[in-house]
Amino acid sequence: MDDGLKPQDAPNPLTSVPIEITVSVGRARPLVRDLLRLEENSVLVLDKRLEDPVELYVGDRLIGLGTLEVDENGKDPAQLVVRLSEVMALEANSG
Repeated sequence: MDDGLKPQDAPNPLTSVPIEITVSVGRARPLVRDLLRLEENSVLVLDKRLEDPVELYVGDRLIGLGTLEVDENGKDPAQLVVRLSEVMALEANSG
């Protein structure tokens, strides 16, 4: 039976699989001796400023940039959200 769909238009069951997106706010590069001295209330200096964009990753692949915000319309007044400012090309065959 021909339903008129081309192979590229056919529904893909993988599109309903959940994935995990990691939001990176910055990196710290302490010396090992400083890492071993960390305790509660220690402070790590990151390589980013508060106004810098955060990076969104799936695995080790950068998929977008955004800014951290507080979800003022949500149930939890302290809930963080990311407002996307840039989305990278997400072609399945790129790599």
